[in-house]
Amino acid sequence: MTNEHVNHTSQEVLKPDPALSHLNVFVGKWMIEGLITESPSEPAVKLKAIDTYEWLPGGFFLIHHVDGLIGDKEVKTIEIIGYDASNQVYFTHAYDNHGSMASYYANLLGRDWKITGNTERFSGKFSVDGNTLIGTWELLGNDEKWTHWMDIRLTKVE
Repeated sequence: MTNEHVNHTSQEVLKPDPALSHLNVFVGKWMIEGLITESPSEPAVKLKAIDTYEWLPGGFFLIHHVDGLIGDKEVKTIEIIGYDASNQVYFTHAYDNHGSMASYYANLLGRDWKITGNTERFSGKFSVDGNTLIGTWELLGNDEKWTHWMDIRLTKVE
């Protein structure tokens, strides 16, 4: 068995969709700082992390590692990001050290990066040089309304 992705009907070696190249803006190491807003049951809490993005060999998937703290709680996550050409959308699957799994759809239009899940969504914008991403996460409440959850700033360090 080889590492090449083969279309079994034509034996043609497939190449990553060109839309994946737009994700190159993420490749590298990022310092993350954020603030999770106060809720009726929890005080506001700071978020600090180092995120690393790298291509899985072959270029079909971007691997995202998170190593951080939410308050004093350790958070380690791995996320796999790919592209669904038929729907022209990025998809992500994330798994963390607390046993959680989440799936999202995302779009990168110009400098705008948007992520949508069943109960969470993110809207952010890259700086002109691509070295900063500032955005906001929201949660879907029981009343079916989106509420502010956290503000984050990613700064590329490598």
